[in-house]
Amino acid sequence: MITLLNKTSLYNTFGVDDFNSIEGAIDNMAPSMVEYHLSDLSQYCEDIYLNKRDIEKSVSIGDYNLYRDYNDNIYLELDNDENTAYGTASFW
Repeated sequence: MITLLNKTSLYNTFGVDDFNSIEGAIDNMAPSMVEYHLSDLSQYCEDIYLNKRDIEKSVSIGDYNLYRDYNDNIYLELDNDENTAYGTASFW
């Protein structure tokens, strides 16, 4: 699931001025708080398609990935391992 985030809300949530500062701010927070904030930011956003060739920079945080594209849009991806964990097993 990939959602387009409001970058002003993202920057205000983590107390940073730009995408390059997010990783440093996240390193100084408890992982559960980071996941809570990211989940809260994406709660009211719609899923969107992201061509991964357009990604300029990315930050990985547990099950979450933040991407910035060349147009300065910021996307949040949630890795859903639940779907892969219950995949069809081989009979052999």
